[in-house]
Amino acid sequence: MTAHLTKTLTIATLILGILPVACKNAGKTGGNTGGILVAAKMMDLPSQVIATGTVNPRVGAQVKVGPRASGRLEHLNVQVGDTVKKGQVLAILEQNDLQANVDKAEAALKDVEAAARYAEANYQRMKELLPKGYISQDAVDAALKARDSALAQIKNSQASLNFSKVQLSYATVTAPISGIVGSVSTQEGETVASSFSVSTFVTIIDLGRLEVDAYVDEVDIGGVKIGQTATFTVDAFPDKVFNGVVEAIYPQAIIQDNVVNYDVIIKITEPFEGLLRPTMTASVNINLDSLKGVLVIPVKAVKHEGGKAFVMVPADKGYTQRPVTLGRESGDFVQVKAGLSQGDKVLVAGNGQGAET
Repeated sequence: MTAHLTKTLTIATLILGILPVACKNAGKTGGNTGGILVAAKMMDLPSQVIATGTVNPRVGAQVKVGPRASGRLEHLNVQVGDTVKKGQVLAILEQNDLQANVDKAEAALKDVEAAARYAEANYQRMKELLPKGYISQDAVDAALKARDSALAQIKNSQASLNFSKVQLSYATVTAPISGIVGSVSTQEGETVASSFSVSTFVTIIDLGRLEVDAYVDEVDIGGVKIGQTATFTVDAFPDKVFNGVVEAIYPQAIIQDNVVNYDVIIKITEPFEGLLRPTMTASVNINLDSLKGVLVIPVKAVKHEGGKAFVMVPADKGYTQRPVTLGRESGDFVQVKAGLSQGDKVLVAGNGQGAET
């Protein structure tokens, strides 16, 4: 009994003697804290603004096409999805009444041309008779006036004929741009009435002229400038990254659900036809100006307490807190403006363990 008790006390004494040494050594090594030591280093630090956007046609890339004349639609030559070229005939309205106006104007022109020829010949005869004393000067002047009036009637009739031909041309609807037919809103046999608001037959979209409207939060808009590069992805092709550049920033804010955003136009700078479509949702990253050669540390090394930032650095016995002043954060790194020098090592805790505050 006594020997057993003596052995137990001896083991307890050994354990109590080892514990202080183990605890002391544990504070000096990053491995026992569940973290690693990382040196502060100099590097270029980029920054990005993340925004959600929409793929939209550029100005002039989507055109609603319709006739400028009234009448029944006789022929519709395209359907949704058809590819059309600029100048291609899309539709034709009935033209009987318009063609009749052209024929009438042509006949009127021929009539006044005949009258003008007679007036010219009569004037020439009058001029020849005047020196012989057969007619008076007043008769010659009257013939000259009739000749000039007939010439003016020719110009007036020619203008009427041109107008009639223009009206006839309105019955043939052609494509003002090349692109793809996005919608068709009229069918053959329907009657359309021309008015101040031109009816739409088809909508043509040039899929080679698209842009992205990125909606940037008011907090970030101050750093966005024209000319900055950007990238974006769409849900249809999540692995495809499209490149662009900031082309314009709308001055008027867009307020939705009390959130203030600004429309930033991203011009797409690479071929994309066949991939992108209007109204696709885009996830946009706008690259702000990079900070060149700044001191950075991993974001995970930074702790916060009482509204102030600090890091854990090696000390004679374990680790100690050191206040730091931080700047821009980008990805896994954050800029250190004060509190550290290049080469200083900081503790980066891993798996939620290590030096915690």
